[in-house]
Amino acid sequence: MPAGLSVHVGLNKVDPGQYEGWDGALLACENDARDMAALARAAGFSDTVLLTPDGTVDQVTAALREAAGRLGPGDILLFTYSGHGGQVPDTTGDDDEADDLDETLVLYDRQFLDDEVNRELRAFADGVRIVVLLDCCHSGTAIEVPGEVRPETGIRMMPLFRQQEIYARDQSFFEDLQRSLAKDSPNGEATEAAALLISGCQDNQFSMDGDVNGAFTAALLEVWNQGAFRGGYRSFHRAIQSRLPTTQSPNLYTTGTPAPTFLRERPFTV
Repeated sequence: MPAGLSVHVGLNKVDPGQYEGWDGALLACENDARDMAALARAAGFSDTVLLTPDGTVDQVTAALREAAGRLGPGDILLFTYSGHGGQVPDTTGDDDEADDLDETLVLYDRQFLDDEVNRELRAFADGVRIVVLLDCCHSGTAIEVPGEVRPETGIRMMPLFRQQEIYARDQSFFEDLQRSLAKDSPNGEATEAAALLISGCQDNQFSMDGDVNGAFTAALLEVWNQGAFRGGYRSFHRAIQSRLPTTQSPNLYTTGTPAPTFLRERPFTV
């Protein structure tokens, strides 16, 4: 029988000591992680949950690597993240970013590049089904937000001035990391893991926080309806999208070449 492992990360704040005094306080991200873990367990997954102080680069990486070591062809990984999103300039990595920016997951101790996520997913055996759900902001290059984004606005985006401040502080670190990630790619070329990803919004939009769940996670749970949903990932995505405003339009996309039969599966099928 296929095996299913899931990793759920939810950060209601970050370490202000690592983010120039900014703690990024949010309300519902830990709830999102717990609720997605409960969904996964009911579907037959074995889950790992990393909340706020445990949502570090080392712990997230370790959880994904452990899963990669245990899953084989036909098995499935579910990775969910709820928290802030950010961006850093991609000046030294592969030429795979049309906007010359790397999107980031704002983990407890530092920003985790999208290329780092892809590196961890590439470590999974061929034939492992990979589903990634990201409930965070990935603001595009055309978006400008004046001033501080305050926690009460409920926007899951690291404020732009804070992104710029921290990037200026850590520029050499990120440039070295981007070089090493590009160098570690097979044949020195940009490659992507075969995965299905559903993001909470488009690159030029914001994902909203909430009192209980984030807007995207709340819509997903409503559509899933405790397992009553029937249909494939594309219809699942469209149903979630229909429950959110046009200002937050979840994106469905694939990287690499996941099997067409995978996309037609009922979501979270082990």
